[in-house]
Amino acid sequence: MPENTTFFRNKLIAWYLDYKRELPWRKTTNPYHIWLSEIILQQTRVAQGLPYYLTFIEEFPTVFDLAAAPQEKVLKLWQGLGYYSRARNLHASAQYISENLNGNFPTNYKGLLELKGVGDYTASAIASICFNDPEAVVDGNVYRVLSRVFGISTPINSTTGKKEFKNLAQQLIDREQPGTYNQAVMEFGARYCVPQNPQCEICIFNERCEAYNKDLVSSLPVKLKKNKIKKRYFNYMVLLSENGETVLNQRTGKGIWQQLYEFPLLESKKEVSEKELIALESFKCFSEKIEIDSISLYNETSVVHKLSHQHLFTRFWIVEVSQIKQKTIPYSEIEQYAVPVLINNFISNFSVFKN
Repeated sequence: MPENTTFFRNKLIAWYLDYKRELPWRKTTNPYHIWLSEIILQQTRVAQGLPYYLTFIEEFPTVFDLAAAPQEKVLKLWQGLGYYSRARNLHASAQYISENLNGNFPTNYKGLLELKGVGDYTASAIASICFNDPEAVVDGNVYRVLSRVFGISTPINSTTGKKEFKNLAQQLIDREQPGTYNQAVMEFGARYCVPQNPQCEICIFNERCEAYNKDLVSSLPVKLKKNKIKKRYFNYMVLLSENGETVLNQRTGKGIWQQLYEFPLLESKKEVSEKELIALESFKCFSEKIEIDSISLYNETSVVHKLSHQHLFTRFWIVEVSQIKQKTIPYSEIEQYAVPVLINNFISNFSVFKN
């Protein structure tokens, strides 16, 4: 165990009690509220996630309300947060808790891990905050703080690194007030020990911080390089009929944006011209169900939508038609559907769909 364990723990908690942000989920130990906040804040900044949290609490005051809601409503309210599997898992776990546990959350770390979409970090946060279970959280903020203060260069995304940091975090946690400690270390990492340009000169740990004293702040934590980013080329066919109808298809397969809606999609191997688009085999299949009057490119410069492992180069094609031989929806109802933020931005900007 590091020599300055007690110092670190006490200093951190004292700082947190004096300077913590006032956030709604910090005023309760209700596991439903804590669970909601933790799922929403995964891979999301507090400023972005807070309005979503407040909306979900208002729309679904209890886990029973969330469980009873249609999945499409949950996805619609989640729109803009990304990583939509989080929303689907949230809904599935709400149903499980409601139907199988009578609305009662598991009261310890191991039980919480059984919930869909709940991993080590989320289970540790809920268990410590709601049930005083001394399980240490380890997320990006915690990796950053611990690697710098204690001078650890083991890659944080390696199997060895994950085990090493979890063990250290478990040694550091205050067993009398684990929830307070966990929130303190996350808060400190999010606000002061930030990835770029941390405030080392005024840091409460700078006298004992290994990274600061050895000029290693910019090189810690260490992370192994990710796999190469895949480039994909999306061509969305925005159908406009004479009687104010268009087409949205639901993505049902595994992969990105499962269960969300989108315009008919033709994927190509590169950016294509109108002539090249029409020559695609997928376009021939697409055009069998419609009678096309005209096609025009909406955005000459592709919208680049960056996901964790792939970048989507997207163009929207306006397809005016006289007949559509498939299920359609009125323009006026398009905003009722849960769509990826990429599609939502187009809908918001395209004058035909504006109210």
